[in-house]
Amino acid sequence: MDRLRKLTTLIMAGGRGERLFPLTREKAKPAVTFGGIYKIIDFTLSNCINSGIRQIYVLTQYGSFSLDHHLRMAWEVVNPEMGEYIYSIPPQQVTVNRWYRGTADSIYQNISILQSERPDYVLILSGDHVYKMNYMEMLNYHIDKQADMTAASVEFPRLESTGFGILHVDEDNRIINFLEKPKDPPGLPGNPDVSLANMGIYIFKTEVLVQEVIRDARLPESDHDFGKNIIPSMVQRAMRVYSYSFRDENKKEVHYWRDIGRIDAFYDANMDLVTIDPVFNLYDPDWPIRTYQRQCPPAKTIFGGDPGHIQAGLAEDTLISNGCIISGATVKRSILSPNVRVDYYAEVCDSILFDDVHIGARARVRRAIIEEGVTVPPGFSIGYDREADVRRFPVSESGVVIVPNNIDLRVE
Repeated sequence: MDRLRKLTTLIMAGGRGERLFPLTREKAKPAVTFGGIYKIIDFTLSNCINSGIRQIYVLTQYGSFSLDHHLRMAWEVVNPEMGEYIYSIPPQQVTVNRWYRGTADSIYQNISILQSERPDYVLILSGDHVYKMNYMEMLNYHIDKQADMTAASVEFPRLESTGFGILHVDEDNRIINFLEKPKDPPGLPGNPDVSLANMGIYIFKTEVLVQEVIRDARLPESDHDFGKNIIPSMVQRAMRVYSYSFRDENKKEVHYWRDIGRIDAFYDANMDLVTIDPVFNLYDPDWPIRTYQRQCPPAKTIFGGDPGHIQAGLAEDTLISNGCIISGATVKRSILSPNVRVDYYAEVCDSILFDDVHIGARARVRRAIIEEGVTVPPGFSIGYDREADVRRFPVSESGVVIVPNNIDLRVE
């Protein structure tokens, strides 16, 4: 507990999320729905609460209202009278008159928080990854190593690591080089087929963090980014920079950490949840994932259809949230967020439906992500005609159709 009192946590949640467009057209990436009822930031915040961390600042920027609203609805579970808080902090524009230029700049512009709190250590997290982790174990490691900075890392097959920032370490896990998306990633000492991917999770000694972001802010050529600038600079100056190997609280054989910043990665991570044995475990009572639960009636499947041809509502391998009604329709391998309705003879397969989506009678939906409030007209088809889909909607590299809620759907 003494170490907890000396820790301040900052969650970076202000990115535009361009690779997840159009889901981030009007909202922050951490506020995008995941798994039916959750927002992406819920996983980072749940890790904090489950780790005993209850002093948290969320640094917002782009589309901040969506995130602020969710934090107020779902996360007012801490007690300010006990020194606990989850504060949403937009760019203050006090020391400088601009938005955040990068991850390091977001810390630089909020140095006043650290001056007020005066912690010994600062935990910096990203608000847009899905994983389970006890941050206190990382803090203990950081203190034991007497590190200036510690970066969490996860093992990936070396040839599959080219899309990540890679930490090159020695036998003591001290970082000797940082490479941003290298074509030929270095392997681990004693295990050349595995590389260490940077998870975007950092712990700093506070005085070191303050010195580094001030130093970086004075460099006009810098991208003001931890991975691109801060870590490589500290390594080059032989500071005590270490890698912490990810210890997964997911209780599965394979470590689970997902960067779901692309549409296809987002879609695949959601679809994993409807498999018989998902890699990511939402059902562990020892590591609960908190969120806001809408006040909706229970979900139900009912008979529906034309007189003389009424059929049962059917759902297979599907997550069904409160308020959903499947009326004489068939839903397979899909995720239905709260208050979704699927009318008779409609078919929904391999799809993600956000809140308040209405699928009309005899409509067909396959391999699609449909935004909040969309009504798919009766008889409309999505995901069955590639040329028609491309004319109407954004389509991902793997063919996932995204249906934004600012498009007027009409049967051609």
